[in-house]
Order: sequence, then C-alpha cells, then structure tokens
Amino acid sequence: MNQTTATIEIGLNAVIVAVREGVPQVVTFAGGGEDEAEGLPFGPFDPLHHRTFESGLRTWVEEQTALTIGYVEQLYTFGDRGRHMTTGDSGPHVVSVGYLALTRKSADSEDVLSKHHSSWRSWYDYFPWEDWRDGRPAMLDRDLLPALHAAAGRMPPEPPHSGLGRAERIRLAFGEDEGSWDEERALDRYELIYGAGLVQEALRDGRPEALACPDLPKFGRPMRFDHRRVLATALSRLRGKLKYRPVIFELMPDTFTLTELQQTVEAIFGRHLHKQNFRRLVENAELVEPTGATSTATGGRPAALFRFRREILKERPAPGLRVGGR
Repeated sequence: MNQTTATIEIGLNAVIVAVREGVPQVVTFAGGGEDEAEGLPFGPFDPLHHRTFESGLRTWVEEQTALTIGYVEQLYTFGDRGRHMTTGDSGPHVVSVGYLALTRKSADSEDVLSKHHSSWRSWYDYFPWEDWRDGRPAMLDRDLLPALHAAAGRMPPEPPHSGLGRAERIRLAFGEDEGSWDEERALDRYELIYGAGLVQEALRDGRPEALACPDLPKFGRPMRFDHRRVLATALSRLRGKLKYRPVIFELMPDTFTLTELQQTVEAIFGRHLHKQNFRRLVENAELVEPTGATSTATGGRPAALFRFRREILKERPAPGLRVGGR
C-alpha cells in the first residue's frame, strides 16, 4: 500500500504598518517575474535559531527592512490547500503564520528596502473602497456594489444552513443601510468581493465565478498568493484594536500635535473625525499629556506638543480611542 507523506513548511508573513503624512502604508516586496504581483514580506521559521515565531519575525524584519518594529500581534494561521498555487499541488504545503507589526519609518529604511526589492505602499491601493475620509467612495455605488449584486445573482443558491443569504451579507458588510458602515468589517468585504470573482486573485486561483465571467471588473491592486486576504485581516484587526488598546502611539513619534494624532487615527480608520469631538475623546481618555513645548512645522500658529501618557497602562485595563462606527 502506497502512502503519500505531505511536507509542510512554516513561514511568517508580516503586515508591517506605518503612517506617514496621513497615508497608512505597508511594506511590500516586488514579484519575481515581470507580471507577478507584489506580496507581503515573508520569512521562514527556523526552529534551530528562533525560540519563538515572534523572535524569528523580529529578526528577519530588522535584517530586511532596517525597521525596529514595536507592537506585534499574531493574526491567524493561513494554511488553505493550494494557497501558494503549487503545480499539481504536490510541492511542500506552505503554512503561514500572519503577524501585524507596527513601526515608524526610519531614516535609512527606504535604502534597505530597495536593496531587498521592497517598498512602502498605501493599503488603500488594495482596498480603495475602505477610504471614507472624503465621504462615501463614489466607486462603491457606481461600480463595486452593482457588480457585486450582479455576480451574486448569477451564483447558485446557498445551502439553507449557511445562515444569511448573499444579498443580506452584502448589505451588512457594505453599509447599504444609511449610516451603517462598520470599518472593522474590512475582511468580510474583501471575502465577498473575492467570492464573487471581482478581484484578480479569484481569476488567478481558478474560482468558478471568475472563470465563468473573466471580463468582470477587478477591484483594487492584486497581491501574490493570499496576501491580500492576510492584509485585509490585519486591517480589520488594527481598526478594532485601536478602540481598546493605545497601539496608535506605536505609529506616532515621541512627541506630536493633536492634529497629527487625529490624522493618524483617521488614516487607520479610513474616515474623517470631527476635530472638537476627537480632542474631547482624547482628553477624556487621558491618553496624552502636554510636553510644554510647541511646534511650528505647519507654518501656522504654534501647536502644543503632546506625548503618550504611559501611566494609563497601569490605571485602566482597556485604554483606547473608542471611535464609534458610522
């Protein structure tokens, strides 16, 4: 009797996030071929040299990017069969442990990244429907939702035990009821779009919905393998985390103005916040304290500089910026 032994490789994917000038950016590396999409940083886990997954992640991230990452959180283990599109699915099965890592851009990170064929890119290039800072994106009602509903209408009915129907899941995920957009459902939205064959990855992966209508519009910039799903997972996780943990300060310099803090929060959440309401929220949360210094970087009147008040970590179990959903 012949037995087939599966070979499994464990890798570590990193969603490395920084915010610069109001743009939430992630490190991506160039594809190997001319037409190959970029992907997230990836490194092998070496149990002979790394005591834990996280220590291995920190080691190769600093070597390849010159970035010192602060907050790190494990997202999920991505191990679906065929996720690396091995010919005949007969090669080693790659299981990736995804991580969210927050950092600040360093002076020499650009040069080091370029040597490793990597660069920074806005995460809204991959999810343009997630950026509401200038209002509800026009492409939602003009292009994406009509294509999504049309694709859902062509798909076979879902089994009775599946719970909500596709139309209802689309309505909830995309906030089709006025004022009901939930920024934390970024992963739900991406998976609905992928399942309808409306991203390039669905066509590449041979999804029946995409193969049946290969000329359907494709939304957002594609990524290698399932890396856009990993990125969507990180986006959802970070938006939720900011509401009950002060991780936003991992993305801020040691001192900052309240305007800079607001712009960073808006960049992550993808929506505009009322200035006075935001300042009242920060004041009531007691997350920052004045330094006594001011900044004239904007060219206007001097703005007070603040820093993160670390004592809050000892005073309250869940200090964060409880920004409400739409």
